Formats: sequence, C-alpha cells, structure tokens
Amino acid sequence: MDGTDGKQRPASPEAKSPAPLPPAKPDNLVLGLERSGLIALRTPILAAILVALLSIVAAFGVARLQVDDSLSSLFRSDTPEFRQFEDLTKRFPSHEFDVLMVVEGDRLLQRGPIDQLRDLVTDVQLIEGTRGILSLFSAREAPEEGKLPGPLFPADLPEGEDYDALIKRVLANDIIKGKFISDDGKLALIVIAIDPAVANGERIAEVVKQIRETAAQDLEGSGLRAELSGVPVMRLEIRTAVERDQLLYNGIGFLAGCLIAIIFFRRLSFMVIAAAPPLLAILFAQGVLGWMGFTLNTFLNVMTPLIMVISFSDSMQLTFAARDRLIRGDNKYQAFKNAILIVGPACVLTHATAALSFVALLFSSSDMIRHFGEGGIIATVIALFTVITVLPVLGVLLVRKETAFAANMKGSDTAVDALRAFCGWIAHRVVARPGVYSAIAVLAVLGLASIYVGLETRYRLADQVPDKRQAVAASQRLDAKLTGSNPINVLIELPKGVSAYDPQALKVLADVHAAVEHQKGVGNVWSVETLRRWIAEKLGRSDIETLQRYIGYLPPHLVHRFLAKDGDAVVVSGYIPDEDANELLPLVNQLDATLNTVREANPGYTVAVTGLSAVAARNSALMIQRLNTALTIEIVFVAAFIGLAFRSFVVMLSAILPAIIPILASGVLLWLVGSGLQFASIVALTVSFGLGLSATIHFLNRLRREDRPGQPPELAVERATVLVGPALILTTVVLACGLAVTVFSDLPSLRLFGWLSAFAMIAALVADLFVLRPIIMFLLRLTRRNTVGAETKAEPAQ
Repeated sequence: MDGTDGKQRPASPEAKSPAPLPPAKPDNLVLGLERSGLIALRTPILAAILVALLSIVAAFGVARLQVDDSLSSLFRSDTPEFRQFEDLTKRFPSHEFDVLMVVEGDRLLQRGPIDQLRDLVTDVQLIEGTRGILSLFSAREAPEEGKLPGPLFPADLPEGEDYDALIKRVLANDIIKGKFISDDGKLALIVIAIDPAVANGERIAEVVKQIRETAAQDLEGSGLRAELSGVPVMRLEIRTAVERDQLLYNGIGFLAGCLIAIIFFRRLSFMVIAAAPPLLAILFAQGVLGWMGFTLNTFLNVMTPLIMVISFSDSMQLTFAARDRLIRGDNKYQAFKNAILIVGPACVLTHATAALSFVALLFSSSDMIRHFGEGGIIATVIALFTVITVLPVLGVLLVRKETAFAANMKGSDTAVDALRAFCGWIAHRVVARPGVYSAIAVLAVLGLASIYVGLETRYRLADQVPDKRQAVAASQRLDAKLTGSNPINVLIELPKGVSAYDPQALKVLADVHAAVEHQKGVGNVWSVETLRRWIAEKLGRSDIETLQRYIGYLPPHLVHRFLAKDGDAVVVSGYIPDEDANELLPLVNQLDATLNTVREANPGYTVAVTGLSAVAARNSALMIQRLNTALTIEIVFVAAFIGLAFRSFVVMLSAILPAIIPILASGVLLWLVGSGLQFASIVALTVSFGLGLSATIHFLNRLRREDRPGQPPELAVERATVLVGPALILTTVVLACGLAVTVFSDLPSLRLFGWLSAFAMIAALVADLFVLRPIIMFLLRLTRRNTVGAETKAEPAQ
C-alpha cells in the first residue's frame, strides 16, 4: 500500500519476469550529439583498429608530458608581485638552486667528526654541477690591516686546550653562529649552490645522488647524520613521488575496482566493456595534453581521477543499460544501440556540465589554475567521445552468445538484483514522504553550510613536498635549530646611475637590514651589510674602499647572492619557519609596513618584500577563497544549465541540493579534523561535484523517459531509481576504493585529496538516493497538484 494515498500501487516491472522491450526512441535533449556513438557500430572492426592506432599516438603524447615540480608554479601569474619574485630569482639565482645539507650529531664539534665534515665539504665541491659551498668552514678569522683574513679552521687542527679554544671562537663567530652552526653546537648547515642549468634539468637527480653517497661515505663512523633539503631536493622528491604515485596508486585502485566490477557483472567481458573506455579516455586526454605541451602539476595530476569519475560513471550506466537489454532479448547490436540512445544524452550532458565547471577557472590570476581549467575542458570533451564511441564497439566485439547469456542471467543475477531491490526499497520510502525528507535535507544543508562558511584557508610549503622523505625532515630541523629554512627577501632596486657602494645606497641597505633582523620571526639575516659590520667591528674600518676590497676577496657565487651582477640591486635575505600562510601573512605585512619609513626617506629606491614565502603568504588564502567562490557559483550556474537542457524549472531546483550536500559535508569533515580549506581540498570537492552532477543527470534523464502521462510521479521515480541506482552504487564503490588507496602516498596533498574525494563520493551517493528523489517527487507533486489523471498500470521500462 502507498503510505500517502492508501491505494494499491502497481508492481514494479523489475519484480516480474523480464519481457522484451521496444526499441528506444531517439530524442533531442542534447541535439542528437549522443548519436555520434552509433557511427562506430556500423564498422566495429575498423573502429577498433582506429582506436588502437590512436592509442599508440596518444602514448607518445603521454611520454612528452613533463612534471612541473616548481614550488612557485602555483602562484605564477602576471601580477607585479610575482614579476618581482621572478626578477629576484633571475638577478640572485641562489635560494631556488641551493641544496641544504643538515648535519647533526652530539659529537659534531669533536676533533675527529669535524675533520670528517671538512673532508665532506671539500669532496662535495668536486661534484660536477655544484658551483660553490657555504658552511662553517667558510668563516674567516678577524681581519688585520694589510692582511687577508685566514680561515677560522686552520689546515691542521690543533689539539687539547688549543682545540677547545678554537671551538669557542667558532661558536662565538658572528658570521656563522645561528646561521651555519646551531647555538648548542649539534647541528651544522652546509649550503651547496647548484648550477641553475643542472637544477632545472634531469641531471639534478644524479647530482643529489652523488651528494648523498659522498655524505654517507665521508661521515661513516663519525656518529653524524646528514639529510638534504632545499628547493632542488624538494622538486626532485615531488617529481619522484608524482611519477610513483600516479603509476602505483592509480593502478592498485583500478585493480580493486575491476575486482568489484567482476563480482557484480560475473563476466570478464562486461568488466572490460565498463572499465576500458575510461582508461582510454585518460590515455587519449593525457596524450593530447602532452602533444599540446601541457605539464603535469599539482592540479593537472588530479585530472586522471577527475576524468575517471565522470567517464566511469557514464560507462557503468551504458554497460548496465546494454546488459539489461541483452537480458530482455536484444541482440548485441540492438542492445548497445539502445543503450546509447537511452543513456547517451545524459553522458553528453554530464561531460558538458563538467566542461562548464572548468570555465570559471579560466578567469583565475594563477597560470597553473588557468591551465588546469583549459586542460579540464579539453579532457572532458575527449572523454565524452571516447566513452560513447569505444564502449559500443567493445560491446559488439566482446559479447558472445547473447542468447545463452540472457538465459543464464534470468533468475541468477543475484548481485545486481540485490542492488536493485535495495534501490527499490529506498525509493519506495523516500517518495512516500517527500515533504518530510525534503525539509530534513534543507535543514541539513543550512546546518552544514553554517559550519562550512567558517572554514579557514590553509597553505604550507611542506604540503606540496613528500613528508616521508628527507627534505621535510631536514627543513623541520632547520626550523627548530636555525630559525627556519624558508627564505624571505627584501629586494632593493637602486635609482638609475647609482652604485651599490654609494653612501646613500649603503645607508638604505643598512636600514633595511636592521628592519629585517629586528622583525620577530625572521632569523639568519644576510646581506652586504653583514660583511660591512664585521669589517667595522674587527678592523675598525668603515670606508667604502675597504668594503669593496673585502668583497673582491669573496668568490663570485657568494657575492652575487647579495649584489646583482650589474650592480643595480642588492638584497637582504632572512629565513622563516615553514608555517601556515595565515601565520606568516602578519609577519610579511608587518615587515612591509616597517619598511615604509625607509621608502619615504629614500624616494627613487624600490624596497620590496618578496620571495616564495612572501608570495605564498599573500596569495594562497585569496586564491583558495576565489576557487571556493567559483565552485559555489558553478553549482548555481550548472544547475541552471541542467534546467535549461531539460527545459524544466523543477529540474533546476531539484539539482541544487544534491550537488552541494557532498561539498558541505566534506567541508564539515575538514572542520572536524582541523584541516581547513587547502588547494587539494578544493580540487577534491570539484571532483565530488562532478560525480554528484553525473548521478543527478543520469537519474533525471531516466526519470524523463519513465514518466508516463496520467501516472503518479512516484512510479516514474521508483522505476528510474531501480534502473540507474545499481550502476551509481557500483560506480561510487569502485571509485572510492580507487581513490582511498592514495592515503598511502608520500605527498600530503595527494593523501588529503584521496580520502576527502572518497568521502565526498559516498556523500554524493547518499545525497542522490535520499535527497534528490524526495525533492523531485515533492516538486512534481506540487506542480501537478491540480492535474487529475487516472493511475494506470506501469509499462515496461526502457
């Protein structure tokens, strides 16, 4: 009995013995674009050969894909701030190309270990690809008039009390204390300058390997341990992790999904039919992106699961539809043709909405995000035509003895029948009280939204770097012992024609240096002013000629860290810990405000706080907020697009809540675990939005076909749920398993993306089953309340 009207309801057609179905009728929901999938059915063998050839071409395109491992790529944009950062990197190619070796041990300053450490510094300088080294052994004794200062560490180390006196001088040396040696004398920093051409090329992997091997060999038996960090090492670890994760975790996740699909389909052929088109879609999309010169980065790395989500959902719906037709008596050609005509319009619409969701990204200030938007549009178009073209071809080539298959499946399709029974059970209950369920959904959305809007944005440099490798661990040691590992710079551009040795220029440099070293949170401050102070203190000389002479004693790679080659700019460099951007932003703003005094007193001089840490602190929160806003706008815009496509205001309204519930629920989960909104979070929510839209569109498309004139809408809702629900559930389980394995990745951002996407997909499934059905039911009843029609017996579903 119907719990709402008390009348006997017709039995669902799925409860009866399957009966032959009439041929599906084409419609113009998407202007017939789905019928492009029928072209290959006319010559399936020729189409298969063409697909094989295109796969080979695509594979060469994939081989052309390079990994963009630059830590600054995310913030690259045509803005004054980023152009200033790029200018700094070009004029002072130091921090971006420095390998930081952190050597630590209780016996660090004992005579034997310090001798081994000096041998290590000497040997590393001989590795091809290094330009120079800065370490505690770079320090010099106090200068004497007319003499070149000797090294702090003599060639032959003294013994006994003389050695103890040497160590006291080392720990008190103004040049290296707190910079290259920790206050407790248990940690030393060695800065290895790498040739920019090597750091940006493939040879960096070999250079880093040689440095590690040299450190292990020279420090053997010393009790000291060495770890590497710095931008080149971080980039190398990112590249290695991305390549490894993409192959390993995507492979493991996909195999788990295939196993689940085989269990339900009970035929290897149907697993291949369902799984191969999404894989080919990924291959073709990445191949085209490779030929077009795209590079893999933080965002494009998740293009694979994004394509998989949308394509696999469509592929499963097509496979289930064709399988149902085969069981009902269609031959394989008829079955896959009818599947394209029935499900194809929804496939076109899901990919169209996915492509539209990328359009907002094209207006981002970040080059990386814009490229992600461009790549997403290209990939979704390729994925659409791959799925609707390849799947029917595979179907007619792989399905054999369809009559025998239909006979075997009748009455023994246990797993799929169980899913259908479950979907029918849910549908029967949610449509019985649509108003109650709709009201609960609205209240849930309001509650979830109140928490979501309070989410804070989060960004740390370490989130981009594998946290199970050396780089992050070494950086954490520097944060703890030497005030930080991330550089922050103040670029001073001199007026035209003014030399860096001009008295006013030196005064500006001194004022800026003082401001930076007095800024709370900044340590290890270096500039030409550091040398000038040392000469003044030790030699009692502050004239410009003496400063120039001592700078001339220094190696060029060291001089050009602080003084531009053409002499028109100088830089003051300090270090800060790797903290959340929200915590660094006040520091950056306070330092910038302090420097206003210098700017006002010295017109014509450009004084700018820059560096990757400063750029990230200023821009990360704004970029994440804009992405979040863009996602919110997309939901409304795409819902309107869906309503326009279906030519129904009811459809537009019904699509909104199921689309935003997974996003809000995921946001609440982020709030509960204290994670906040990160770049990986926003991308994960975009993926879940794609899956939620796909499920919504497939259901609405089937509902449109099942809705019969004169019948109560609940019958159409139940029929559509039973027909699309099993594929939706199976798709969600497969994709959630595929993404969940990424929790074992070395990349924190990928781990976050994986578990959050898996949760969001499950939330999307719940929203589709328990929110979309009652809302559409409620709205349909509301719009038809004045329509009186007799209830008739349900016709067989197509």
